[in-house]
Amino acid sequence: MDRYPPIAAHGLVGDLQTVALVSDHGIVDWFAAPRFDSPSIFAALLDHDRGGWFRLAPEDSGQGTWRQLYYPGSALLVTRFMSPDGVGEVIDGMVPNPSSRATDRHTLVRVARAVRGTVSFTLDCRPRFDYARAEHTLDLGPGGATFQSPHLTAHLCSTFPLQRDGRDVRGEVTLREGQVAGALFTVCRAGGPAPPQPTEDELARELWGMVGFWHRWLLTSRYRGRWPDMVHRSAITLKLLTYAPTGAPVAAATMGLPEQVGGERNWDYRYTWVRDGALSVRALVDLGFVEEAVAFVRWLGHRLHEQGGPGSEPLQIMYRVDGDPRLTEEILDHFEGYRGSSPVRAGNAAADQLQLDIYGEALYALAESRQLGMHVGYDEWTALARTLDWLADSWDRPDEGIWETRGGRQDFTYSRVMCWAAFDSGLRLADEWRRPADVHRWTAARDAILAQVMERGWSKTEQALVQHYDGDVLDASLLLVPRVGFLPSLGPGWLSTLDAIDRKLVSDSLVYRYDPAASPDGLRGSEGTFSLCTFLYVDALARTGRLDQARYTFEKMHTYANHVGLFAEEIGPDGAQLGNFPQAFTHLSLIMAASTLDDALDRRRQDGGGPEREEPAPWLTGRNPADRSL
Repeated sequence: MDRYPPIAAHGLVGDLQTVALVSDHGIVDWFAAPRFDSPSIFAALLDHDRGGWFRLAPEDSGQGTWRQLYYPGSALLVTRFMSPDGVGEVIDGMVPNPSSRATDRHTLVRVARAVRGTVSFTLDCRPRFDYARAEHTLDLGPGGATFQSPHLTAHLCSTFPLQRDGRDVRGEVTLREGQVAGALFTVCRAGGPAPPQPTEDELARELWGMVGFWHRWLLTSRYRGRWPDMVHRSAITLKLLTYAPTGAPVAAATMGLPEQVGGERNWDYRYTWVRDGALSVRALVDLGFVEEAVAFVRWLGHRLHEQGGPGSEPLQIMYRVDGDPRLTEEILDHFEGYRGSSPVRAGNAAADQLQLDIYGEALYALAESRQLGMHVGYDEWTALARTLDWLADSWDRPDEGIWETRGGRQDFTYSRVMCWAAFDSGLRLADEWRRPADVHRWTAARDAILAQVMERGWSKTEQALVQHYDGDVLDASLLLVPRVGFLPSLGPGWLSTLDAIDRKLVSDSLVYRYDPAASPDGLRGSEGTFSLCTFLYVDALARTGRLDQARYTFEKMHTYANHVGLFAEEIGPDGAQLGNFPQAFTHLSLIMAASTLDDALDRRRQDGGGPEREEPAPWLTGRNPADRSL
């Protein structure tokens, strides 16, 4: 067993309230329950020795070849093992629970199967409750094993015998071609009853039921573009990362996975960011997943309605999936961290930061709700208007910015741009919905922001919009400028900014969010390219008509996906995936880029246009476009 497999060496399974990661060697090394943001039960990714894991795999797994895939169009994960003696499969899934009611009972279904020859499988189940801080007892009987911790009970039922291994269990079964064995790992509240011991037929029905759920869900997709496999895999991933009872998506399935191996940039992403969720609305609507978009808009509306008294900040940048604003950050110093990457943090102190851009994204989402047929009542509109009135007094303040830097507040250009977008959206909504609004004040704020950004956020040196007012550092968040309409996509100001980002932040089509050396962010170490930013780059290229470059960049980015089409937050210098995994924002931006690029390519084809004439193409040859001597 590899102590720390590559971050990308995993597939994701889930039941719409929590998820598990399964490595390509059949090991569940991350699982938290009963919710995404609950303490872990298996966390070997963060500490191999202490974290706990659940292995179901062929006995001689080091001697064969491994492959992993999803059953087409579903979240059912198949891990295959091939050796001279036989071919085996382990099929993993969780029964989807799309109910609006939260449940404390969650079951991981694991099925072993011999496809050819004879395969001996070994099961090792080693749970470690509450981030491995809580002790548990083991009760082993003929019906299976029960692990009892102070707050949770876990039942392991299998179709083959289990033996005690200290406070853990182990089992072995040899299967001939066509034979099946399986196990159910069920987590519930302390003292909850065990499920009945499964039969092979019942396991088969569970698996096919999962497939049927995902196939029915994908039937509602209206995507007919050029990349259906990647887009639909991203859509399924976003669905898996959305908490069904509230409609709130988490930023990623995991916590503590490093942006630099061995470094300190290790965060807990199992919460709902207003920014990420708001931008997901447009992508979901484009794909036809209206129910999911409506659910998040309602969740966002509840957060606005809950805002405090006069003068208080209307929104927090992130919440727990049930809307709880308390995300106290703690250090799990008993965990060594992924390959020594420490500290391991649970909770997220950035929740207390001021990030003014979230109001632009929130209003953007509410503006998109017009296409969903949603109607805003008087109370909801009053909360929205009160938010913009607060923003009119607050937009001209330094903040921590979209990247949640811990090096002090700055006048971030992207924050100002999104404040502009907030007022622009609010004014359009007030007009279209015929609602009372301080139109004069909102208009004055919007126009003042535009003038300030173009005066103070524009670098004459770089001929571009820059990260903040006190420097010439480029920032990839500004790739969203044409999408929100702050600058026209074919205007000289935007084209010059895009050229500058090309020069300073793009490396073989991959995009850095900014240069930490040039703009210190209060943290040690470096980071990889941000996959989100690369897909935003594709979107921006497509909007400026650079379609061949956009398509080539998009296709190249697919080569960095893992073996089942999933992306973490970053790509390291060696091409390895870094950061929490899989990241919802990355898959969201993939969908956004695909939709924009598909539409632009369709228009070019309808207009009878041919490929762009760029010979030699700098983005293809690697030539620096600023170097005229080449």
